[in-house]
Amino acid sequence: MKMIMQWFMALHVFFYRLTGGKMGGKFGGGQVLLLDSMGRKTRKSRTNPVMFIRDGNSYVVTASAGGAPANPGWYYNLITNPSTKIQVMGQKIDVSVEEARGEKREQLWSKLTAEQPQFKGYETKTTRKIHMLILKP
Repeated sequence: MKMIMQWFMALHVFFYRLTGGKMGGKFGGGQVLLLDSMGRKTRKSRTNPVMFIRDGNSYVVTASAGGAPANPGWYYNLITNPSTKIQVMGQKIDVSVEEARGEKREQLWSKLTAEQPQFKGYETKTTRKIHMLILKP
């Protein structure tokens, strides 16, 4: 199953980049960006398609991993190295990463679940607090 997911993600990234987001820029009714991160152990560059919402000029991503018991690897990579690049449709943007905490996190979670109700289900699948990261250009 892991190899199938890796293949699907690589294919998603390939078509997103090839078409400037015309293919792969939307998924399940939400918008998708490509999130680059540097492996904290391997130091290898990784790219993941991730759903996002906007908060002013910033992009907000959620480390939900579909409600899995552990955070996605990219979350730890970004906490370790909080400067990265994203691609939103055809635009590549340098961003700094900040974790949303407290009231700000709750505000963003409410906005996310209003726009993408499936995330409410992810929260009920896990005992961990699902992290939200603000990507600031």
